Amino acid sequence: MINPFYKYSGPFEVQKLLKNAEIENKENFKKDKIYNVTDLVTATNKDLTFFHSKKYSLLASKTKASFCVTVDSLSQFLPKSCKKIIVDNVLLSIAKITKEFYPNSIVDDFDHTVKDISKTSLKKKVKYGKNVLIGKNVKIGKNCLVGHNTIIEKNVNIGSNCSIGSNVIIRNSIIKDNVNILDGCVIGKKGFGFFPNNEKNIRYPHIGIVIINENCEIGCGSTIDRGSLSNTIIGKNTYLDNQVHIAHNNKIGDNCIIAGQVGFAGSSTLGDNVMIGGQAGVSGHLKVGNNVQIGGGSGVINDIPDNTKVMGYPAKNLREFIKNNR
Repeated sequence: MINPFYKYSGPFEVQKLLKNAEIENKENFKKDKIYNVTDLVTATNKDLTFFHSKKYSLLASKTKASFCVTVDSLSQFLPKSCKKIIVDNVLLSIAKITKEFYPNSIVDDFDHTVKDISKTSLKKKVKYGKNVLIGKNVKIGKNCLVGHNTIIEKNVNIGSNCSIGSNVIIRNSIIKDNVNILDGCVIGKKGFGFFPNNEKNIRYPHIGIVIINENCEIGCGSTIDRGSLSNTIIGKNTYLDNQVHIAHNNKIGDNCIIAGQVGFAGSSTLGDNVMIGGQAGVSGHLKVGNNVQIGGGSGVINDIPDNTKVMGYPAKNLREFIKNNR
């Protein structure tokens, strides 16, 4: 699906797309067209995807994408229906391609379209404080509150019975019913994605959005980054304490409780009914199972199976942790 939240410049003939992105390719793809760039799971036969780590070989083997940017050593895992674009640096190449499709997704400048809420059609529908600004394509449901000095930038959909605190910034997000977002939160800004370079770091486009499902609470000063090529998702009835950071592409399950100052690196998945103590950290590209409990101050650097209690750095089974720290 083409992302409606960002300016779209496709579709492209594959040869022209690669040329525009300055990607060398030995194959001749004639006049094959690509309509979008996305991840391995959500890709259709009109899309281009990428595959950069053997960790995702099972997902790669099932992708429906017509084209995949990858390295030669991983191409064997892709289905025959998926044409391979072999490169030296997969992530850098896919960043260049994404920028061609969505040229405005590389930056996060302030939204110059915002107006004072009193000058919009929402003034009679929403109870609001002073100095509330609203961008284009913003929808807000019934019985909602918006606090002082809050900015809801373009491309935001907020459900009914929601409370948005003061000094909040929201963009590129879908917020379902009965959600509380407390003071000072920033939701939907781009993630911390770039390629280090001695002269000038190369930014990675972020074309995903943030989805916060029903009955959630987001504590004061928390930040939730939008996804790069997939969405950042918070499950139903999940509560975040103050100063929690959730990086791009994370998927948080239902009924989770996350205490203050917990940080998530990008692209990890949390199951349902997970509890995390304060100041814990979860590294990127990990899978944390259902009904997991993570002790405060822990550092999670490996996958955690269902129904497990862990603590320490690196996080290990709670019984083992207690035994080693008597």
